[in-house]
Amino acid sequence: MVRYALMGYGKVSQLHAKALKDAKDSTLVAVWGRDKEKAKTFAEQWDILPFTDVQEMIEQANVDAVIITTPHPLHKEHAILAFKAGAHVLVEKPMALTVEECDAMIETAKQEKKHLAVISQRRWYPACRRIRDAIDSGKLGTPMIGQVTMLGWRDEEYYKSDPWRGSWDKEGGGVLINQAPHQLDLLHWFLGEVKEVYAQWDNVNHPYIEVEDTAVATIRFASGAVASILVSNSQKPGIYAKVHVHGSSACSTGVQTDGGAMFIAGRSGIAEPPVNDLWTIAGEEQNLNRWKEEDTAFFSTIDATSYFFKLQQEDFTQAILTGKKPTSSGEEGRETVKLIEGMYRSQREGKPIRY
Repeated sequence: MVRYALMGYGKVSQLHAKALKDAKDSTLVAVWGRDKEKAKTFAEQWDILPFTDVQEMIEQANVDAVIITTPHPLHKEHAILAFKAGAHVLVEKPMALTVEECDAMIETAKQEKKHLAVISQRRWYPACRRIRDAIDSGKLGTPMIGQVTMLGWRDEEYYKSDPWRGSWDKEGGGVLINQAPHQLDLLHWFLGEVKEVYAQWDNVNHPYIEVEDTAVATIRFASGAVASILVSNSQKPGIYAKVHVHGSSACSTGVQTDGGAMFIAGRSGIAEPPVNDLWTIAGEEQNLNRWKEEDTAFFSTIDATSYFFKLQQEDFTQAILTGKKPTSSGEEGRETVKLIEGMYRSQREGKPIRY
């Protein structure tokens, strides 16, 4: 039984706590936070122990692994604290603000001989798994073209819900660093290592925040594949988020990861089931409607806000118990941050960013 603790007691921590209560081979035993009363309140809710010192928590509660849910500018600091105190680390997306911070986390994990992984629960969506399986089986040939389109909405109330939202110094960015990482993670999971990024970004209709609400980019991958990205928080009440992959076999696959109003941890549920919305692999075209029906039916039987967290937690638990590399490892989380950092740098420096 792997003993988990949460570092952070905010909105998404509630979902991780719920998921851990249902996850196999694991138990939630503690929570850490700087505010003693908030930690105590959270601990009482989940019948666990509260702490304000990471080292004390890991030693006194016999913690094996932590899930970091604090604001992302703090991820590096908190991950390194946890590693040095003796715990494995599963960190919420994005892994950190910069590639340099990611490298420090990865190096510390290696030094302490601990596992590091990044929350990317959409990788466990059945519709996303089908695309990965089609790539692995060669049905797409070589994946050569990718598309990410995320048209969402965040209102003023959302940005006022936490004091760190919407600022460069406390959040590190806008739609790219906070809402888009899931789809960008899927893009490089499907297409591989990022080699060149050219991007533009702006604030279209959120004058009460400092950061971008919209970004576009062209990406070149090490494999030779190319991709286009359009992500935005400016379409009320939210339209959809999609990731499409087109291969050298002339076949195409796609997933609508989110539909309608986008999910906000602690404020809303998941409006629509994730489904494959494009599939032209020869002999499999007729599966599209059946898969949509199956995935929609399955969606109605689960709490989708926590179920896929549970699957990733179980994957991380097995990595700890067996020594295997966890899915969405620190190296893969770094690739998402590399893509995001490249997009920010590209506009600021007025040129493509090459790696």
